[in-house]
Amino acid sequence: MTRSELFAALSARLGARFQTGAAIRDQHGRDESHLPAAPPEAVAWPLDTAEVAAIVAACAAARCPVVAWGAGTSLEGHALAVQGGIVLDMTRMDRVLAVRPEDMDCTVQPGITREALNAALRATGLFFPVDPGANATLGGMAGTRASGTTAVRYGTMRDNVLGLEVVLADGRIVRTGGRARKSSTGYDLTRLMVGSEGTLGIITELTLRLHGQPEAVVAAVCGFPEIGAAVDAVIETMQAGVPMARIEFVDEAAIAAFNAYAGAAMPLRPHLFLEFHGSAAGVAEQAETVGAIMAGHGAGAFRWATATEDRARLWKMRHNAYYAAKALRPGCRVLTTDVCVPISALAQAVRETRADIDASPLPGPMLGHVGDGNFHVTLLIDPDSAAERDEALRLAHRMAERALALGGTVSGEHGVGLGKRKFMAAEHGEGWQVMGAIKAALDPLNILNPGKIVP
Repeated sequence: MTRSELFAALSARLGARFQTGAAIRDQHGRDESHLPAAPPEAVAWPLDTAEVAAIVAACAAARCPVVAWGAGTSLEGHALAVQGGIVLDMTRMDRVLAVRPEDMDCTVQPGITREALNAALRATGLFFPVDPGANATLGGMAGTRASGTTAVRYGTMRDNVLGLEVVLADGRIVRTGGRARKSSTGYDLTRLMVGSEGTLGIITELTLRLHGQPEAVVAAVCGFPEIGAAVDAVIETMQAGVPMARIEFVDEAAIAAFNAYAGAAMPLRPHLFLEFHGSAAGVAEQAETVGAIMAGHGAGAFRWATATEDRARLWKMRHNAYYAAKALRPGCRVLTTDVCVPISALAQAVRETRADIDASPLPGPMLGHVGDGNFHVTLLIDPDSAAERDEALRLAHRMAERALALGGTVSGEHGVGLGKRKFMAAEHGEGWQVMGAIKAALDPLNILNPGKIVP
């Protein structure tokens, strides 16, 4: 089958849900990364697993690349169609298929967003905790092994996906995992697919672990005299075994961005954003313990947020950090990167990264989910300056090399995509070649999101 025959067949099958217009292709050719646009040749909107399987089988017959697309919020070019082909926009597959409160799990289609899922769960007393900031789709979050502000307590997508339905590169439909809380049968195909960024299969259904809404939730913000003190306070808190729900670091540059973008009036110094979940007595005990630890590192007074609306404003400000940083330099292009290191190495990694940025001409607010050793830098670049882009890439490269030298990883949650593929050999050694062999076995024609992750 030729490419033109494929497109004609898909147009006849899907009607208006298959488009080749320039505006639609451009819309699906750029994400939130600094990477250049890569519009696909066509965009399709499937409605169910059967349509996805039929489209993928047809693409295999025509040797046409096919790339899954969610909310387009990825930061490393994960869903850019760098070899052309078809983008499958999964956002119309957005239903909650089943909620089982007694088992604390649910089954959803991949196009539903995390906010929409939690709205649907509100009356059950349950919630889905993984919170990457952007209102991403659950399929995209599974594909990139997303985490976020609550990972320190509830884990990442790896920990909260029980099973999947996946369309393979030849159009076969397979189910991985299941609803049992543990199994010792066979290879863990669920964990293989979670984080594979659409290179091994296209997720069409997810069964997710849910958690009970905590009886009490309290948030707080406190400032510190300098970065090292804030990070040292985090390390001591985690080593003390306090079950934090969220513990977020924000440096002085990020605070300046929050003040300008969200109308906040926080002192220009590093801060920690904290949240405690549990019973009323448990939350009070956690807050007392953490307060003593923070005071020992020079923290200022805690500013508490107990009302739901106050907490929502606080975390909305934190989740809008990307846009707040971007507003510091109107018209800029953003290179945002993350690394993750063992908690004992966090202070060194943060201090040295901040020193690198301060010695460069680029603005670069820093923040992160430091409770699990993960932090981010947002570098603001003049889009017309090749020198600034090169400097940003140099800083990001230094961060990655430092993380690996400290026993960490080049990405705790942004993933690999195009942007971090160059570090895979250094991080994984021969394991990267094994990943390539798995890809070749499951996708011998290399049609699923080609050019990403593997050699």
